[in-house]
Amino acid sequence: MDTLQVIILALIQGLTEFLPISSSAHLILPSQILGWEDQGLAFDVAVHIGSLLAVVIYFRKEIWAMLTAWIASIFKGVHTQDSKLAWWIILATLPAVFFGFMAKDLIETYLRGPGVIAITTVIFGLMLWVGDKMARNELTEYQTGWRKALLIGFAQAMAIIPGTSRSGITITAALMLGLNRDAAARFSFLMSIPVILGAAILMSKDALAGDVAFNYTEILLGIAVSFVAAYTCIFFFLKIISKIGMTPFVLYRLMLGAVLCGFIFL
Repeated sequence: MDTLQVIILALIQGLTEFLPISSSAHLILPSQILGWEDQGLAFDVAVHIGSLLAVVIYFRKEIWAMLTAWIASIFKGVHTQDSKLAWWIILATLPAVFFGFMAKDLIETYLRGPGVIAITTVIFGLMLWVGDKMARNELTEYQTGWRKALLIGFAQAMAIIPGTSRSGITITAALMLGLNRDAAARFSFLMSIPVILGAAILMSKDALAGDVAFNYTEILLGIAVSFVAAYTCIFFFLKIISKIGMTPFVLYRLMLGAVLCGFIFL
């Protein structure tokens, strides 16, 4: 890949990983419009690492508080709001792990086509609109509870279908279950940490097993650009989401779905 291609793809990954607009829908646009070939597993690992670093650094205080409280809950039996949140996030991760392994081959065989991505971009965009309209805006992430956490986890598992948007479907579920917009986004972002980490580990294993030649300049640039894009995205999204709601992202998804359908079916 040339430098411009690396930057564009890393920007797309970094921005769309946390916005509720579907990263997979955006990553097929360069191939449809510009005819770019697949960037390869090594680069996928790089941009996921950049996104992971961004969310971990942004939430470093919350993560440290949750980690220490979680350890105390195990060894001392002391339960705080931070330890409970940590347990809920662990619980919410389990469905994605289970269905990810069980349905991986099925998804890759039947549901990775651009037509599927275009349709799911629209359908789950409309679901986001419904979730935002249903939102009661009552609860913070510390009031989620294990039942709601598990339901949000099952929603996250649906994101294995390309075009769904992991952040979009988890925010949708959280809003429907009563979390306010800011809390829904924060819970979704914290949930992304084990998922992105797991995906990066699995892709790294596949990349190393495939005996792929690594271009370290591309990899380092991809990490850097995706990190900056993801961190900026998280920062501004959390600043504005309680004010603007989800409607702008819903409209964007509908337009994106229409564009994709135009490229694919016309």
